[in-house]
Amino acid sequence: MIVTRLDESQLSHCADELADLLVDTVDGGASIGFLAPMDRAAAVAWWKERAGAVAAGHLAVWAAYDGHRAVGTVALAFPDKPNSRHRAELVKLMVHREARGQGLGRRLLGTAEEAAQAAGITLLHLDTETDSPAECLYGSAGWTRAGVIPDYATDPSGVLRPTTLYYKRLGVTAPTR
Repeated sequence: MIVTRLDESQLSHCADELADLLVDTVDGGASIGFLAPMDRAAAVAWWKERAGAVAAGHLAVWAAYDGHRAVGTVALAFPDKPNSRHRAELVKLMVHREARGQGLGRRLLGTAEEAAQAAGITLLHLDTETDSPAECLYGSAGWTRAGVIPDYATDPSGVLRPTTLYYKRLGVTAPTR
């Protein structure tokens, strides 16, 4: 499995493959901001729209490929305000249903964390559906649970669900006592 960072041109070029992954992820029940059934044309358009944010440096996207098929993604969204340049939001960690249970989610998460630290980011944050498989991944990967917001977003079937907020400090040594 190859994990690669995509520039804006690659992102536009790979939008069809990434759309298949997005459709599979949403239709498989993952709450990542879309409702099921996910329209493939809308998924292609959504990925193509991300190219501008990548070009502007506001978004970094990595994709995992098994041959020529995209089986996973993760992205970092960078704030544009001067007082928040030390942090980034981890977004759209997706793993195709056929590729789950093989450590790809953890590998993508590690890739994003390493890239963030190399870019001088000292704080990452994310939100995920409470009690989801993704929540188990973040907890086991050293992320700190900050709290739960009830009825934050709907799951892909349209049911309101709570969201758990997580953060992870990077490159910061905990004080010793």
